[in-house]
Amino acid sequence: MNEVLAFLETWGFAALGAALLLVAALVNRFATDKRRRIRRALFLYVFFVAFAAAERVLAHVHRPSVHAWGEPVRLVCDLTSAFVCADLFAIVCFDLLLPAVGIVTLAITSDIFILFAYLFATIGVLRSAGVALSSVVTTSAVVSGVLALGMQATLGNIVGGVALQLDGSIHLGDWIQLPDATQGKVVTIRWRHTVIETRNWDTVIVPNANLLAQNIVILGKRAGKHVLHRMWVYFNVDYRFSPAQVIEAVTAALTSGPIDGVAADPPPNVICYDFAKDGRDSFGYYAVRYWLTDLANDDPTSSRVRARIYSALKRADIPLARPSRTLFVSADEPERERDKRHLEQRLRAIDGVELFHPLTPEERTFVASHLQHVPFAVSETVTRQGAVAHWLYILVRGRVEVRRHLDGGPETKVVAHLEAPSFFGEMGMMTGEPRRADIVAVTEVDCYRLDKTGLQQILQERPEVASEISRTLARRDVELAAVLEDLDEEAQKARRAHAEVTMLDRIQTFFGLERTTQV
Repeated sequence: MNEVLAFLETWGFAALGAALLLVAALVNRFATDKRRRIRRALFLYVFFVAFAAAERVLAHVHRPSVHAWGEPVRLVCDLTSAFVCADLFAIVCFDLLLPAVGIVTLAITSDIFILFAYLFATIGVLRSAGVALSSVVTTSAVVSGVLALGMQATLGNIVGGVALQLDGSIHLGDWIQLPDATQGKVVTIRWRHTVIETRNWDTVIVPNANLLAQNIVILGKRAGKHVLHRMWVYFNVDYRFSPAQVIEAVTAALTSGPIDGVAADPPPNVICYDFAKDGRDSFGYYAVRYWLTDLANDDPTSSRVRARIYSALKRADIPLARPSRTLFVSADEPERERDKRHLEQRLRAIDGVELFHPLTPEERTFVASHLQHVPFAVSETVTRQGAVAHWLYILVRGRVEVRRHLDGGPETKVVAHLEAPSFFGEMGMMTGEPRRADIVAVTEVDCYRLDKTGLQQILQERPEVASEISRTLARRDVELAAVLEDLDEEAQKARRAHAEVTMLDRIQTFFGLERTTQV
């Protein structure tokens, strides 16, 4: 020990200073969030330099009263130098080397190491100075007893912090729920408290003793592994609609396309979890259960799920439940006026569909009466490639993507965008062929949907309409092929002539019309 002290006395200034500068440079480069530890080491180093200088000055003073201070000053100098060495070792080990190999420890781990390092350094320096350790231990025990009585709460929190570190029940990055239902992410575990950041950008300081004494829920974690967290979204539908009908409609919407923040596996599901009791309400209680992938975005994700629920119920013509005693009266707009306004909206939508231009005004009115309003939420799949559905969609609000599956696999490629006013799905309605692509809503979308029954009577009464419609379908089909296959004008013209004949034959077959020769 004397040799070590002699070395520090001779080279202490330069050796510790150089080591401090090197470690500070490494921390500034690789662990900027640990700079406060360097500040503590620098503070101790300044004390070391000051007491070392004081020792040199006192060594040259020959007055006995002043010279007597030399030994205590030397003792403090040795202690501070030993503390600086312990700090530097802890920084290099816990803040630089271990993170470099992928081992992340809590701040309290390094603090415990430094505490014991300070303790052993103190014992070593005192023994080298000839101080009786028995008296020091006795005095320390008395002082510790007095402090323990006066600082019971603080010591309980400190013991709690050590216990949390040792048993590993809570880790940095865990999402926890406190007894008062506050949820937040653990960002720091210190000696006295644990720091939790909530979704509201608030910081909650929880004494460690409380974490040990209360029931704490760790969200999205089971058997030490981070898993998905299940969420519930509730809605109500009255008794006019069966649970099977409601569950089928909402489930189809939730699984029709990915929802940001919702896990695909396990998929979301819908349950009817209760009926009204005691005659208080006239509806059934439903819930969507989904698994959240990002615990920081629970409310926005639930909002996206609610948008899917709303659009699914609207498409199925299933209204959300209202109190049974509520009466809606429209004095400004009688029912006849409202029906007239809705018909005008549908007629305007039909006017934008080139397919219906050959129809007379009366025929367009007939078609408009068969239109069904179908909204879709963001990222919901409107039609799916390969599906057989005899519907034409008229896009009146919003924007959709046309996606084709590559080589029949799950991977898709965006081949076109459609923006209102537009239409799609005409081949499925007129010829019954499977869908050629996925149509996915990019924004919230409003459509009108028409099935084959809306045109069947017209085509049977006026078969010549089929010929005009076949020309429109053939032209659109050839235009799409021209883009995909890079056809020139001559090739397009030849293919269009053949496509018109083929398309008319398919329409006549699908609608059961008498075969005619196209002019």
